Amino acid sequence: MSQSDSLPSSLPASVRETARALRTALDDANHRYYVLDEPTLTDADYDRQLRQLQNLEAEHPALVTPDSPTQRVGAPPSAGFSDIQHAVPMLSLGNAFGRDEVFAFAERVADRLESAADDLAFSVEPKLDGAAVSLVYEHGRLISGATRGDGRTGEDITANLRTLRSVPLALRGNDVPRLLEVRGEVIMRHAGFAQLNARARETDSKVFANPRNAAAGSLRQLDPAVTATRPLEFHAYQAARIEPDPGDATHSELMARLAGLGFITSGELQVLYGPGAVADYCEALGERRDELGFDIDGAVIKVNHLRRQRELGFVARAPRWATAWKFPAQEEITRLEDVEFQVGRTGAVTPVARLAPVSVAGVTVSNATLHNADEIARLDVRIGDSVAIRRAGEVIPQVVRVNHDRRPDDAREIVFPDCCPVCGSDVERVEGEVVARCAGGLYCPAQRKEALKHFAGRRALDIDGLGDKLITQLVDNQRVETPADLFTLDVAYLQTLPRMAEKSSRNLVNALDSARSTTLARFIYALGIREVGEATAAGLAAHFGTLDALQAAEQEALEGVNDVGPVVAAHLHTFFRQPHNRQTIEALRAAGVHWEEQAVATGPGPLDGQTWVLTGTLETLTRDEGKARLQALGARVAGSVSKKTACVVAGEAAGSKLEKARTLGVEVLDEAEFIARLDETEADDRRSE
Repeated sequence: MSQSDSLPSSLPASVRETARALRTALDDANHRYYVLDEPTLTDADYDRQLRQLQNLEAEHPALVTPDSPTQRVGAPPSAGFSDIQHAVPMLSLGNAFGRDEVFAFAERVADRLESAADDLAFSVEPKLDGAAVSLVYEHGRLISGATRGDGRTGEDITANLRTLRSVPLALRGNDVPRLLEVRGEVIMRHAGFAQLNARARETDSKVFANPRNAAAGSLRQLDPAVTATRPLEFHAYQAARIEPDPGDATHSELMARLAGLGFITSGELQVLYGPGAVADYCEALGERRDELGFDIDGAVIKVNHLRRQRELGFVARAPRWATAWKFPAQEEITRLEDVEFQVGRTGAVTPVARLAPVSVAGVTVSNATLHNADEIARLDVRIGDSVAIRRAGEVIPQVVRVNHDRRPDDAREIVFPDCCPVCGSDVERVEGEVVARCAGGLYCPAQRKEALKHFAGRRALDIDGLGDKLITQLVDNQRVETPADLFTLDVAYLQTLPRMAEKSSRNLVNALDSARSTTLARFIYALGIREVGEATAAGLAAHFGTLDALQAAEQEALEGVNDVGPVVAAHLHTFFRQPHNRQTIEALRAAGVHWEEQAVATGPGPLDGQTWVLTGTLETLTRDEGKARLQALGARVAGSVSKKTACVVAGEAAGSKLEKARTLGVEVLDEAEFIARLDETEADDRRSE
């Protein structure tokens, strides 16, 4: 049944037609994005149409119905969940652990049906590891949703399930049954789970142990608005009730019908004949388990024909016509024997647990991540503890739980290092941040390649021809350890490297020679100090005038620079206090890297407080040059246009930024007008000195 059928006929025809069109477009976009994974609308288009429908419903309240796309989060927080009795019990499945038990299951079924096991058709699909729920639809509209509970009574979580974009509020298509009860699993994909926990760590919120717990916990939020923020998906695996009766249908046919009604169903489902083919499928699925992007704990095997399912019936709390092939567990208990600290390419210091080897999901695990100091404190984990290790998908094995009851008397606290275990520089942790980092960016071997790539980049020293692959070769060959070593390269050595002929080698040596002459702002930016971008580097150069003055500045003096707050000032102060960094800077100067000292800015520039935007291609000067001249005059150069933008400079092929500037009434200059304005402002600034 279409949602548009529910629109009141008393409303003006034009209003009803607009609402129908918007609802249809939004429902189709939801279905294609969340179910088919074939998005047709951009996020901006979707948001625009949703706002249009919201405004229309605000003007005409009679338009608002429970199945409107605007009502995904329409319920207030609840004080608790009421019970729902399942019309058909949500039973458990028997288990099979290997080929022999699958053959035994098939033989039991064949005996009862007086058939040959190899002639029986089975539907087989992944057994999702999430939270089982049941959805009931009447005349195509969602009426209720419940947890599995004890199998006979579940919790009413209808308001929460309505927030899931993969749960249809109204069924699609023309073949809508009068009554439909759909069983399925709510899951969280690995990528969404990782993002959810990353946000939780940033805000010091609850971190979930695994995607299954995250899915279950998200569904039991008393406020549906919280559930709506979680990356949950509903995957249908059974039509428990359907009226009119589908007759002599098969499970696989019903799954295809559910897909047509708007549900996600398994693309892995196969219909196979005989236990041998079923066992082969299960073994192959187990080998691909880590590639799926979400957790499964086995495969579900069902007799495909519904008529035969009814003949077989049930025993105790499980159907005779289905079983589950169970995979090895993805969580195991072992002992934390030690903790080592590794330094990543960005300087992040990560604690790594060294474990007594244990087999998890068929793989021997002896190392696991502990993330950071906050995670160690949250887990209250110590060396010697018994810990639960989880390995799922491509996620690095991690410690998810500690058995504090089994803590030995000699358990030792984990102490985070004050100095980098690789280079000895200070380990810096800014208040409010969870990641600790090595401050020896120019020197630390763990950060060497990234530091060199940044140093040679176009916006830094702009060393043409020094690409990522060549930097990797130079570091791996131990020819370059610090940026200063780059200026010792010669043609004879470079020619010995793969894909480096005499011409390309000579061009690189010439580029290195040219890069020796730079600006103070570019040099500061090239150092790769955390959170010091081009604008901040330009501000520091203008404020201090010389590198010596900048290096000698105390944190309070650094905070006196425009746009430099306590966090950036702390990064700067720590960086310049590292002996290795200062030695590398002196080595660069000794190698001939130089710049003209700047006059110290004695007050605000003539464009101080103004935000400018450059867009399109400039011919007379580059955008970088234009940006530098603006920043020298005190302007801030941004990448987007807003009401606060003072001026937009539009070069050739200027696009959406120019259009937005005109819409907002922001001043727009072409290149000639921009250069004339710069020249005039710079002349006025010199006269005022």
